Amino acid sequence: MFAYDVENLNGKVRGALLPGAAHSKTGVLVLGGSSGRVDIPRAGLFAQVGAHSLALQWFGGPSQSPGICEIPLETFIDATDLLTSMGCNRIIVVGTSKGAEAALLASTIDQRIKAVVAISPTSVVWGNIGEGVDGIAWPERSSWSLKGTPLDFIPSDLSWQKEYRDGLISYRSFFEKCLANDVQANKRARIPVELSVAELILVAGGDDALWPSDDFAREIVQSRQAHGKSATLIFDQDAGHRILFPGESTRRSSLHSHGGTDEADAELGVRAWQIIEKLL
Repeated sequence: MFAYDVENLNGKVRGALLPGAAHSKTGVLVLGGSSGRVDIPRAGLFAQVGAHSLALQWFGGPSQSPGICEIPLETFIDATDLLTSMGCNRIIVVGTSKGAEAALLASTIDQRIKAVVAISPTSVVWGNIGEGVDGIAWPERSSWSLKGTPLDFIPSDLSWQKEYRDGLISYRSFFEKCLANDVQANKRARIPVELSVAELILVAGGDDALWPSDDFAREIVQSRQAHGKSATLIFDQDAGHRILFPGESTRRSSLHSHGGTDEADAELGVRAWQIIEKLL
């Protein structure tokens, strides 16, 4: 087991900082998903290979929004500021699910981000999950804001009927139903990935039961290609929403279905890690 130093951050930037090799100029920003987990073990994987790693707490902490509701994208710019202040001139953002949504958005406004690894990503902005800083969760609002202005998002379809898989709710059809309602809303909520100067690595499973990350990933690739840019898609038909890097054993949710199998999720994670190591 690799041992690493952890510096807890409780100021403007919250989370855990794991210093890498003294000479390293690479900084990795690790963004968890809607669980709110500060993913120190995953950040440790990057510190192990020499990168300075920051597992960011971007909601749910003191003075932060308790839910994913109008989270300022400046939160991620501040985290990048911290890594650059340490001498990092090559910033890589690794985000999972809602964290991938944040990572892609951040890369469209901050050219210091040189690569994004978007795991189980989305190609559009979605509404809030939980309360904002005002303690209000409904009516629905955007997950994100920039300079105080909420970003356009895909509205929820409240007529959706719950679907189950292995006794747990599968939300995939919810997101598909929301997307089918308003073409103009889809256009307004699209993440403008063509604005990103970062190298984009997309990791998605065809058996994602939480949302259609495989379809989202393909849309991102197509959007980039339409503007003369590229994106790399690492895909496995049998993998689900939860992708496991080597050595990881992240538990499945007890509230909703992730899809996939442990074996396929881990196999896709190994393939993704081989690409990520080259970035580092």
